[in-house]
Amino acid sequence: MQSPLPVRDGVNATRLRLPDEGPWETALDYMMHRWGHIDPQGIEDRFDAGEIVGEAGIALDRSTPMQDHTFIWYYRTLPPETRIPVELDILHQDDHLLVVDKPHFLPTTPGGTYIQESALVRLRNQLGLPDLIPMHRLDRMTAGILLLSTNPETRGKYQVLFEKRQVQKEYECVSAAVPAPGHPAVDFPVVVRNRMTKSRSYLLAEVVDGEPNAETRIERLHTFDGSGAPGVDGGPHRRALYRLEPHSGKTHQLRVHMASLGLGIVNDAFYPELLDKAPDNYAKPLQLLARGIRFVDPISGSPVEYRSRLELSEAR
Repeated sequence: MQSPLPVRDGVNATRLRLPDEGPWETALDYMMHRWGHIDPQGIEDRFDAGEIVGEAGIALDRSTPMQDHTFIWYYRTLPPETRIPVELDILHQDDHLLVVDKPHFLPTTPGGTYIQESALVRLRNQLGLPDLIPMHRLDRMTAGILLLSTNPETRGKYQVLFEKRQVQKEYECVSAAVPAPGHPAVDFPVVVRNRMTKSRSYLLAEVVDGEPNAETRIERLHTFDGSGAPGVDGGPHRRALYRLEPHSGKTHQLRVHMASLGLGIVNDAFYPELLDKAPDNYAKPLQLLARGIRFVDPISGSPVEYRSRLELSEAR
């Protein structure tokens, strides 16, 4: 459902569904029930200013009956945010697509404590493109190639490519050269297949029994002496650079699949072991990079490929 309110400061208006029944007579009553403990005066001021609207952009006032609208839209009050000290690199822009290198630590879309400090909002404001929409997502801690649609009229053509898995993605990561104790040796290249689901206990993904729904091809590119502590035999701590080719797109899929081999990605605070939450350490980004993406462009009909210019800091 399209919002009757335009994007403001790079952020979409928030949509709220009003309940079909309840003790609230007006939309104002319901919003006071939901958020009146936070900013009651601010809610009343928004109604008085006509900043809360229903279907067709009709402004609501304090007396508007709740049953008059199913959905209402309004702009959230955005808290101040500390700028994340990273920058986006624009690799390609045309009438249909924007391709950027997203750095580590910057989320793709607004959420939680990151609104203005998201790739989407930064780019909307920087380029003056309020209709910009990401075609896929990268985790906040993952860097690399991100595609965004600049044209609502052609957006569906690109969305179909992702839905039909006609987009090939390539990632790189740094991990140990040999699996952790307790894990068998791996004969590369290897294909990992299993069934993944969101954990009920935490915002993580986990492997469960059942028909596989996640698949990744993993290839070891080369090994090298890593920095830091020595290896288990007292010699140099051997690490390796891996190429990852996912054939599905589950949350944290690559991180889970590497950890399942005993090869947890360097600086991963989630897998194989969930570490205590700590402030972002910009000197130690997750060593996972979306290196490239390729597909047949639905507009030109020609194959295209975009490659990241970023490098993993531990890949040396």
